[in-house]
Amino acid sequence: MKKISLYVFLGLMFCNVSFGGILSEVLKKFEKTSTGCVKGDCENGDGTFELEDGSKYIGAFKNGLPHGQGTFIESNGQKYIGEWKEDQKHGHGYQTSPNGDKYVGEWKKNQYHGQGTYTWGNGNKYSGEHKDGLAHGYGTFTWADGQKYVGEWKEDQYHGQGIHYYGDGRSDKGIWKNNELVERN
Repeated sequence: MKKISLYVFLGLMFCNVSFGGILSEVLKKFEKTSTGCVKGDCENGDGTFELEDGSKYIGAFKNGLPHGQGTFIESNGQKYIGEWKEDQKHGHGYQTSPNGDKYVGEWKKNQYHGQGTYTWGNGNKYSGEHKDGLAHGYGTFTWADGQKYVGEWKEDQYHGQGIHYYGDGRSDKGIWKNNELVERN
């Protein structure tokens, strides 16, 4: 059960990171069909840039790219509110999805990086360190059914000292390597 849940977690995390696509790529794709800058200064100031599909970016621009505080709302309802650097999510931000998933935390080059909390619409939650879009460092994953893993992570896998608590009161504590308990404490 824990392996299946972990693989579901990893798959969902990967899928949701893809929302962080570079806005300039979106803008290039819709360049000929965009409504364009509909308000303010979309070159070096604050403005609103709208796409024909209903997506829009509202916020600060530098050299024609999102830079500073801004909000990007996709036509499918996904929303990112936070800091941008040269057209990439970078700094602190908040992302929500129509399915109830949300992430609050640090970003670097459009990926989760640093401290953050990802909560799925189904009630599962990871809170801890991220590196390059993956759980990496110290963190806690809590399943909606009450299971919990607290410990070290490496590239989205239990790796290092940690403890997995099961819903029936059992636990596995020790050294983990690639999601497997290799040394029990």
